[in-house]
Amino acid sequence: MLNKNILGVAAKYVDSDLSDCLVQFLNLGIKASVWCGKHLKMTRMSQAESQEEEHCSFFFQLLSDFLIFSAASFTALMRYPISENETSMTIVEKFTLEQLSLTKDAISESKIINSVGLDILKVAQAVIDAVIRLCKEYSQSVNWESCDAISETEKVGIRCEEPKILNHVASITKCSIQKLCELGILAANGGGSLVTILNVSWKGVVTLLLLGKGTLAVKVNVADIIATLISLVNESLKCAADAWSSLKEPISVNDARRIFIPMKFYLINAVKIASLFPSQAYLVYKEISLCVFMISTLRVSLSLEKVLKVASEVLVELLEKLCLDLLNSLLNSDLLGQELKLEILDWLFTEEYYLNPVYDDPSRRYRTASIDEIFSLSCEALPGARALLPGRVVLFLSFLMYSSDLEEDVKLAITRKLGWFLDVLTVEEVYSFSLASQIPVLYGSGKSRELVWEPLLSAFLHALKTFMIVVSSCSAWEELMSFLLENFFHPHFACWEIIMELWCFLVSHAEVDLMNDIIVKLCALMKSLISSESVLVPGSTLRKMARSISILLTYSGQSVVDKVYNHIVGDDRSQSSSIMYVALLLEGFPVNMLSENLRSLAKQKLITDYFSFIERFDDTSLSAPTSGVYGVPVFALSASLQSLQVSISDTDMKTLKFLVAIIHRYRNPAEKLMKDHYSKLLSEILGMISNMKYLYASDEMDKVIFELQGLFNSGQSASDIQLLQCKSQLAFFMAGCAHMKLSESDDCAKSCAVRELYHMLFRERHWNLIHLALVAFGYFAQRTACDQLWKFMIQDAALSYDLVSGTEPNMDRFMLEIKAFLDKDLALHTVMHSAEQIELLMREGQMLRKRIRTISNIELEPMACESMEIDDENQSNKRRKLPDGICKGMELLQNGLKVIGDGISQWQQNEFDSTELQEKILTQLSCLEDAISQLVGLTDSGCASHLSSGKFSASIEHPR
Repeated sequence: MLNKNILGVAAKYVDSDLSDCLVQFLNLGIKASVWCGKHLKMTRMSQAESQEEEHCSFFFQLLSDFLIFSAASFTALMRYPISENETSMTIVEKFTLEQLSLTKDAISESKIINSVGLDILKVAQAVIDAVIRLCKEYSQSVNWESCDAISETEKVGIRCEEPKILNHVASITKCSIQKLCELGILAANGGGSLVTILNVSWKGVVTLLLLGKGTLAVKVNVADIIATLISLVNESLKCAADAWSSLKEPISVNDARRIFIPMKFYLINAVKIASLFPSQAYLVYKEISLCVFMISTLRVSLSLEKVLKVASEVLVELLEKLCLDLLNSLLNSDLLGQELKLEILDWLFTEEYYLNPVYDDPSRRYRTASIDEIFSLSCEALPGARALLPGRVVLFLSFLMYSSDLEEDVKLAITRKLGWFLDVLTVEEVYSFSLASQIPVLYGSGKSRELVWEPLLSAFLHALKTFMIVVSSCSAWEELMSFLLENFFHPHFACWEIIMELWCFLVSHAEVDLMNDIIVKLCALMKSLISSESVLVPGSTLRKMARSISILLTYSGQSVVDKVYNHIVGDDRSQSSSIMYVALLLEGFPVNMLSENLRSLAKQKLITDYFSFIERFDDTSLSAPTSGVYGVPVFALSASLQSLQVSISDTDMKTLKFLVAIIHRYRNPAEKLMKDHYSKLLSEILGMISNMKYLYASDEMDKVIFELQGLFNSGQSASDIQLLQCKSQLAFFMAGCAHMKLSESDDCAKSCAVRELYHMLFRERHWNLIHLALVAFGYFAQRTACDQLWKFMIQDAALSYDLVSGTEPNMDRFMLEIKAFLDKDLALHTVMHSAEQIELLMREGQMLRKRIRTISNIELEPMACESMEIDDENQSNKRRKLPDGICKGMELLQNGLKVIGDGISQWQQNEFDSTELQEKILTQLSCLEDAISQLVGLTDSGCASHLSSGKFSASIEHPR
C-alpha cells in the first residue's frame, strides 16, 4: 500500500517539468520495476499455494499502475534533449532494460492478471509503443553521416572513439530490439490472445532496424533475428501438420487461414529484414532454404489429401510468393557477389540426392515422405534429403512462374538449372507424383488472380513456357536454346515430351525465318541418320527424329510443311528420300496441312505407288531386297490413311486379295529372309483394313477371315515369333468384325472362324496382348448384332487362371475380369490418384531411371554403328578384315542369342507373372546384344553378312 501511494504521487508529476529531477524519477522507476518483478514471482508462487486473493488483486493493480507510469516516463524523456552526462545515460539505458523486462514478465502472466478484471496487455502495448517512439526520437538527433564514417573505419579494422550520444542511442536501440524479439517469441507461443503484442513487437523490431538507414543494425545480430522468425514458421508448420494428420472432415477456409496467417506475418517480417540486410541473411541461407522446402513439401502433401485440399489452396495463396520473395531478397541483392548467389542456388537445387546409393535399393518401400520425416530434417541433412524432393521441384516451378522478378544474372543461373530439373523428373517419387497428381496454382496478379487445380505436368509446361517468354530478351536465351538442343533426344519419354512441347511453343511463336532455319537443320540432321534397318524400329534414332520433326510441323505454317515435303519427295530416285518420307509418315507427318495442290499430289502418289507394288507382288520371282525397305508403299499408305481419310474404293478388293496373297507367301516363302518382310506387310495390311470399316461388309472378307483363322490357329503358330508380332494388329482387325453380319448358328463357318480367332487372342498370356484382346472385344461387344456373346468366351483363357498356382482355369474368373475391364473403360476418367497407382508409377519410374543410366553408360550406341554403315557404300571397304575364326565365333554368339530369344518369347507366353526375373535376364541379354552389335560394326562386310544385327531385338520384346 505504501508503494502504491508513492507511485500515485510520482504519477501526478511525471507530466510536469522534470528537467531538474528526471534522473530521480527514472531511478524510482528502476527500483520499482525490480521490486515489482520480484513480487510478481512471489505472487505467482503464492497463487499455487492458494493464498489470499485480495492481496494478489491489490498487487496486480499496482503493477498495472506502474506500467502506465513507465510509459509516461518514456514519453517524458522525449521532451528533453539527450543528456551527455554518462551517469544519466547509464540510468536511461538501465531504465529501458528494466521496464521491457518487467513488461515481458507481466505479459507472460497476463491470463492470471486479467482474471481480476485488468487489461494488462493494453498497458503493456502502451509501454512497447512508448519505447519505439523514444528510439525513433533519439535517432533523429544523431548525425548518421558520422556513424557511416565510423562503420567504414571498422570495416578496415581501424579503432575509432564513438561519440557518446551515438553510443547511447545505439545501446538503447539494441536493447529494445533484443527485448522486442523476446516479446515476439513469447507472443507467438502464447496463442491468439497475444496477437496484438505479436504485431507490435515484430513490427517494432523492423522499425528499429530501419533507424538511421539501417546503420544501428551493425550492433545487432540480424542473422539471429531472421533465424528466429524462420524457426517460428517451422514450429507453426509442424503444429499444423500434426493437428491435420488425423483429420477426418475437410478443413474450412477460415480454419486454414487462421493457421497460415501467423506464418505469413513471420515471413513478411523476415522478407523485410532480409531485404534490408542481405549480407546478414546470407549467414542463415541454409535455415531459410529448409523453411522454404518444408512449406513447399507441405503444399505437395496437403494436395494429396482430399480433406486438406483447401489448406493447400490457402497455403499457395498466402505463402508461396512470400517464400520466393525471401529467397529473392538474397538472389537479387547487389550486396551479394555472384559466387554467393550460385552457392545458394546449388544448395537449393543440389544433385546430392541423386548420388545417394540408399535410394537404389530394390527392397526400399515405395511411399511418399511422412510428416515426421519432413519436419525432423536438419540443415546438414538437407542436400541428400529425399523427403523434400517433391518440394524442391515445386519450388523450382515457382521460380519459373515468377521469373520476371529475378535479376538478369539469376535468370541465367536458373536456366543452367533446367538440366537438373529434367534429371529430378526421372526420380521415381517425382515421376509418379508428376503423372498422377494435381496441385493448386495461382495465375494472374492483383484482383485478377485465379487459383486453378492443375496436373503437375501441365503446371511444369506452363511455367517453362512462361520462363521462355521472360528470358527471350536477355542473355539467358542462348543458354536456353543450348538446353533445348542438348535434350532433343532425351532418353526419358516424359522429359522428351516436355522438351518437344517447348520446341513446339518456340516454333509456333517464332519468326518465319527462324522457324524455317530450325526445320531445315533438323531435316539435314535426320538425313544423316537414315538407315533402312531402323526405319521400321519405333524406338530408333531415325524414328525419334522423324517423330520430333512431324510434331514440330503440326505447329508450323503451311508454307513450312510444303517446303519440307518438296525437299524430301522432290528426288523420287533417291533411296534416302524414300526412307526419310516413310519415317515421317510413320510418325504422323501432317499431310493434311499441305496446300491443296500438294495434298492432292501426295494422295495420288501414295495410291499409285501402292497399286504398283501390289501388281509387282504377284511376281513370284521377287526376292529379298539387298537394300532399302521392302514394301515402302504399303507402310506409307498405312501411315497416312487415317490422317488423309483416303477412300480407295476401287482398290478395296485388291487390298483384301493382297492380304490373302501375303498369307500364302508367308506360309511358303521363296526365301527364308522374305518371311520377315511378309510378317511386316501382314501386320500393316491388318492395320489398314481396321481403319476401313466398310470393307468388313464385302464378300471377299469371308475368305480373309478363313485364311487368318488357318494361319493363326495352325499348330506351329504358337512358336512363330514373327507371327506373334502380328497379333497386336490382328486384335485391331478383330474389333472391326463388329461391322460384319455374323450368324448365331454353330454351322456358320465364318462365325466359327471369328470365334476361334478371339479364342486364340484370349489364350495369349503376354500382358500387352491380353489388354488389346479385351479392348477389341469391348469394341466388338458394343457394336455387334450377335446376342450369344458367351460363345466367344473360352474356359482356358489367360485371365481364367489364378495368379497363385496358374493351373486351375475358371470361366467365372474370366467373366469377372472382362466385366471389371469394361466397367473401368467406360468410367469417367479423373486425375484423382490412388495409393496403388502411385506405387505402380514409382516402380515404373525406378525402372526407367535404371534404363536411362544404362543408356548413359554406353559409350557407343548401336545406332551410331548403323548410321556409319549406311552413310556411304564405301564405308564398309574401310573396315578391317578379321580372321575367319572371329567371324565364326560372333555368328555362333548371334545364333545363341536367337535361340535364347525364342525361349524367352515362349516363356513370356507361358509364365505370365514372372516379370521381375524376365526384367533381369532381358537387361543382361540386351547389354550382350549391344556388345555384339558393336563388334559387327568393326568387321568387314563379308563377316557382317553372316550376322543379322537387330533380329534378336525383333524376336523378343521388353515386357513393359
